Amino acid sequence: MHPPFGRTLCAMVTPFTPAGALDLEGARRLADHLVTRGCDGLVLSGTTGESPTTTDAEKSALITAVREAVGTRATIVAGVGTPDTAHTVELAREAERAGADGLLVVAPYYSRPPQEAIEAHFLHVADATGLPLALYDIPARTGVRIEPDTLLRLAEHPRIVAVKDCSYDFLSAQKLMSRTGLGYYAGCDEHNLALYAVGGAGCVSTVANVAPEHVRAVLDAFDAGDTARAAHLQQRLIPPSRP
Repeated sequence: MHPPFGRTLCAMVTPFTPAGALDLEGARRLADHLVTRGCDGLVLSGTTGESPTTTDAEKSALITAVREAVGTRATIVAGVGTPDTAHTVELAREAERAGADGLLVVAPYYSRPPQEAIEAHFLHVADATGLPLALYDIPARTGVRIEPDTLLRLAEHPRIVAVKDCSYDFLSAQKLMSRTGLGYYAGCDEHNLALYAVGGAGCVSTVANVAPEHVRAVLDAFDAGDTARAAHLQQRLIPPSRP
């Protein structure tokens, strides 16, 4: 399948100055470095990017700065997920205005809503802008799963095009890939090769912040048919991916 947001995405860290202010020049330099070294997509304001602690204005400024740095060389996916549907919609619209190519929307966390509410939350966000969405399924952090039946229904929305998968349910991911057009991205670096090998779209990698070319090399080797090299490179990336 065609990866909707690129293949090797980095969940980019957000640089700050020693005084604690947002370092936009540092963000520009980092974004350029990551793209030059092999990333074809950047996810901004995810958990790795300090989304719980940055202001709405800082999130928008970060998108604008990174867009200036990378131009059209990479897609920019903006993390906009919050437990508040109205706030998430507002962030989504701001991200669109700031120049994002897509949105990453995590399941509403902490309050543990039922599946009907989770579905309604995502549909409201999908209807709020013209940008495509990746849904972020990470129940260990949010306290709630986006259940497979919910994902099947959400996949019918034309702007819900991908999933960042941290469910650790590999069987369910394969079943959903076979039944929908959703692009599945490994959100856990230890799954990058495994998910890609069964039809995943690519990865959203935290390790890519420090080794972007190595993360890409795993997928390049697999695409070239050198599965032994792909496995070797993946194994080399495992120690940095886990504490």
